[in-house]
Amino acid sequence: MKLPGKPLLFALCVTAGCILTSCSSSPSDEELKALDDLKSQASQLDAKAKELQRDKDGLTKQISDKNAKLQQCQSDQEAVKKALGK
Repeated sequence: MKLPGKPLLFALCVTAGCILTSCSSSPSDEELKALDDLKSQASQLDAKAKELQRDKDGLTKQISDKNAKLQQCQSDQEAVKKALGK
């Protein structure tokens, strides 16, 4: 017995796949609610990330300011040592 040609077998597989999956054309109410929940959660996480970035930027500026002050103090200390002749 000879098997049908490849194109016929392919068409049969595609048809069977379409029948088995039977996708609907629109999302269900449950899927829409889940999508809205995920969008809301993503929005909240974006806001939190921006807040944390602002906090990080503020702390980085404080560190930079303190490092500049430390460097100035070290320069002043060296100048005092030179002035005292040590």
